[in-house]
Amino acid sequence: MEEERAFFEEKIVYFKSPGPQNTEETLRLVAERAKARGINKIVLSSTTGETARLVADRFDGTGMKIVVIPHQFGRKEVQRFSYETVSYLEKRGHRVHFGTMLFHTDELYGNRVPTLMATLLRTLCQGMKVCVEVIMMAVDGGCVGVGEKVIVVAGTLRGADTAVVAVAAPSNKLSELHITEIICKPLETKSRPASVVTPAEKVAILGKWSSPASPGPTQ
Repeated sequence: MEEERAFFEEKIVYFKSPGPQNTEETLRLVAERAKARGINKIVLSSTTGETARLVADRFDGTGMKIVVIPHQFGRKEVQRFSYETVSYLEKRGHRVHFGTMLFHTDELYGNRVPTLMATLLRTLCQGMKVCVEVIMMAVDGGCVGVGEKVIVVAGTLRGADTAVVAVAAPSNKLSELHITEIICKPLETKSRPASVVTPAEKVAILGKWSSPASPGPTQ
């Protein structure tokens, strides 16, 4: 009898650049992974509602439930996610939750821990930071159950380019949140290749180590 392997192989799709041009492929991959894992709920970040409508139409009639997390009220002067879009989604059985954006609470707590957490997650990509943030927001708001397995979808500024499978947890139990699979993500963390150093950054780096007041790197 063949011994059961202690691992399995699964593909991850890497987009050459971030952005909305990856939305269609991201949704195709999400549908494929949801079917393979028996997942019937998506947590989606959407700022204007454009991507939310697209996802709702893409999964119409499939039984997939979508929890949409827009920006909280007060994040900008004008809320870009319209009530018309909220109604459009709710009539199709989906939920929209306007919750506190957890990685934008430095002023509330009086320290930079939320920003530092966000920066650390952005080393993977912008969408990964958003995925972690919105899954906790969804659980905090009662839209996703603690321990529920879902697919989380986010993007870079617009559209969708990042998707993960996650075991959900609330923000007060971060250690119970698990990103179990990465479905897709951009290679670049923000808007440029990781290997690129801008002229201004080069001057700053060289200036730091050439300054007489600054000790050079130790051997």
